[in-house]
Amino acid sequence: MKKVVLITGGSSGIGKSIGEFLSSNGYIVYGSSREPKRILNSKFPLVQIDVRDTSSIETAIMEIVKKEGRLDILINNAGVGITGPIEEIPSIEIENHFKVNLFGPIDVIKAVLPTMRKQHSGLIINITSIAGYMGLPYRGIYSSSKSALEMITEALRMEVKAFGIEVTNVAPGDFATNIASGRYHAPVLSNSPYKEVYQMSLDMMDEHVDTGGDPQEMATAILRIIETPKPAVRYKVGPAMQKFSLVLKKVLPSKMYEKILMNHYKIKA
Repeated sequence: MKKVVLITGGSSGIGKSIGEFLSSNGYIVYGSSREPKRILNSKFPLVQIDVRDTSSIETAIMEIVKKEGRLDILINNAGVGITGPIEEIPSIEIENHFKVNLFGPIDVIKAVLPTMRKQHSGLIINITSIAGYMGLPYRGIYSSSKSALEMITEALRMEVKAFGIEVTNVAPGDFATNIASGRYHAPVLSNSPYKEVYQMSLDMMDEHVDTGGDPQEMATAILRIIETPKPAVRYKVGPAMQKFSLVLKKVLPSKMYEKILMNHYKIKA
């Protein structure tokens, strides 16, 4: 029996690459988009989901289960970027960010769990970020939303094991996608005390995305995880140096690691 997969945010970037790869490997794939009718080139069906709207989540999942009779795998991929000095990011933008990157994935999980529990099987993969393992300057809100989803993954794994449901986390590094064009970034204000360093940080972030890895690497990793009977708590996928930075954080004194980050972002104390 072919397994049925739902990928939130499956119309572009990493989600699209994962969906196409899983489809080509025999999985029944559904992606989601806030406006699926505008996506004309999808190689797998898209359902309408805005992860900030629980009714759209529930309706889409009911449609999939009604058509396929089951839902085996959820890949919580929908997310947005946000940058800026924490002092200067409007609170409404911070709230919206957490609705998309944290509360949305939680609501999707809530919606799929009854079906997976009834099947006594299922796999939930939460896509976070290597940035979620460290408080990056001018990306603090993004880092914290992804870090919070990491903790949700850890707790949820233990809560649903008795129902035959596996939960894991995949933290990608920088990949060449269109995430930079879709993120919110606080404007660089002419009178801001953060002006120069923040602008340099923005330029650096855009460069990292533009020169990032091939999203196909993520797709291959996801397939490998799906075909693993008992997935690990977390996986990291991306450039070796970004993964090595997490090793440094574990072994170095916290102030020394902070100094490395400040030097990287050209922040002077």
